[in-house]
Amino acid sequence: MSSNAQAPRTPQSPGELFRVFNRLALQGFGGVMPVAQRALVDQERWLDREQFLELLSISQILPGPNIVNMALILGDRHFGWRGAFAAMSGVLLAPLVLVLALAVLAQQLRDQPVVNDALRGMGVAAAGLVLSTAVRLAGGLQKNALGLAACTAFVALTAVLVGLLRWPLVGVILGLGSTAIVAAWWRLKP
Repeated sequence: MSSNAQAPRTPQSPGELFRVFNRLALQGFGGVMPVAQRALVDQERWLDREQFLELLSISQILPGPNIVNMALILGDRHFGWRGAFAAMSGVLLAPLVLVLALAVLAQQLRDQPVVNDALRGMGVAAAGLVLSTAVRLAGGLQKNALGLAACTAFVALTAVLVGLLRWPLVGVILGLGSTAIVAAWWRLKP
């Protein structure tokens, strides 16, 4: 039986939210979403794949990091402001301490070529994590109002406009995002 077919579970306490989000934040160096999808859908079973996609979509349009928005929404959904604070603290506390320590270390080692090479390698790994998350979540788009083909076309067009043609991300998101919203509304219209 697949993990998505099992009965959904809910977090038992704000402390459990803190522990789970802290664990995924520590595992997701360079990109937390692949870890979040695996933790929240497959391991904890707090969300199914479609719910995760919906929560991710909402998290992406809000200002701030997607994972922080997701933690806030999920925490609030289960325990109100206490859950939101616990989940957000879990996702931010350890990375904050780690980044501050690494910033001090990087400042001291900034003239070392190995540090620059390591940072370039981390960028490539982060890009791979984002791509793997997109591939993993693509199956959940079958139930999307636009369908998998249209969603794939929007992703490809966004990649071409931003990655190859170097158009400003804000303009592309406003233009293509608005177009996708209107198209979905049109298909969902009674």
